[in-house]
Amino acid sequence: MAVQQRATLDDVARLSGVSSKTVSRVFTNRELVAPETVERVLAAAKRLRFRPNTLARSLRRGGATNTIGFIMGELGNPFYYKVAAGIEKELAGHGFALVVATTDDTPEGEERVADALLAQRVGALLLIPVADDQSYLEGERHLGTPVVAIDRPARNLVADSIVLENHRGVFDATTRLLARGHRRIGYVCNPASVYTQAERLRGYRDALGAYGIHETAQWERLVDDLTVPPDRVVGELLSSDDAPTAIITGNNRMTIGALRVLRDRDEAGRIALVGFDDFDTADVIGVTVVSYDPIELGRRAAMVALERIGDPGGFTRQIELPTWIVERGTGERPPYERKSI
Repeated sequence: MAVQQRATLDDVARLSGVSSKTVSRVFTNRELVAPETVERVLAAAKRLRFRPNTLARSLRRGGATNTIGFIMGELGNPFYYKVAAGIEKELAGHGFALVVATTDDTPEGEERVADALLAQRVGALLLIPVADDQSYLEGERHLGTPVVAIDRPARNLVADSIVLENHRGVFDATTRLLARGHRRIGYVCNPASVYTQAERLRGYRDALGAYGIHETAQWERLVDDLTVPPDRVVGELLSSDDAPTAIITGNNRMTIGALRVLRDRDEAGRIALVGFDDFDTADVIGVTVVSYDPIELGRRAAMVALERIGDPGGFTRQIELPTWIVERGTGERPPYERKSI
């Protein structure tokens, strides 16, 4: 199939019988052109399938485009695309388009895709930080590109951030288990080097500490769920001496791994389980979770970015969005003494 050449501004000018400057003005300062001329130019542009090159025009002005970049992790995690949906929902009403790039949850991927988006002159950059250091964005921020961190604050970078009440969510979940009589409560999650997991682990330890339980290492399993199968981690915890009667999982992948282990061991109705992050079938299978609104997380991040575009000055903010417990059955089980396995 032969590929047609894209129509140019000059082609639209010839078809509509006006100058190229007039066509340009129709797409940039339409109020300066007579209505009948505007109508004729737009009709010619539609017939030729002409689209103005907004990127080129922005670059000529030395400015940014009406696009917002969002850097997120791997596509398989529902959390990421729900955040993206919230961002897009907010931007759509303000004439901005969203461009999404993925890092595969790797530090090197983060900087690579950030450079690619910034080369496109995005109007603002939103990211879920993965790398230990975001100082590589400081120069861009000084050039006027707003940077907003989502889910966890940026490191070594002055930037707004939108995060969850991670500490409170796990503190409340642990406190509820303690109130039901549990004293051996396991915690399974990613290493605490990540802000979200550090805050959740702190909530777990603070709640136990309030009940006089300060030695918790034997019930903690902090491993990378992308390199070590969650099933194995939970299985080893339940096979340990003085095994827990309840488990808190720090994300949805760990929760699903725990459910598999409890099913395979025929302990699904005995071990109490509370997972951080809701997921699509959690209500169907009755899993108690620490929930929140990922779409609202994205929407609020977009709002902050738009505010920064309009007014770059002012102090940066860290906004915390609420979490809450959704009781569905697994987290409401009383403690029981397990048989040796």
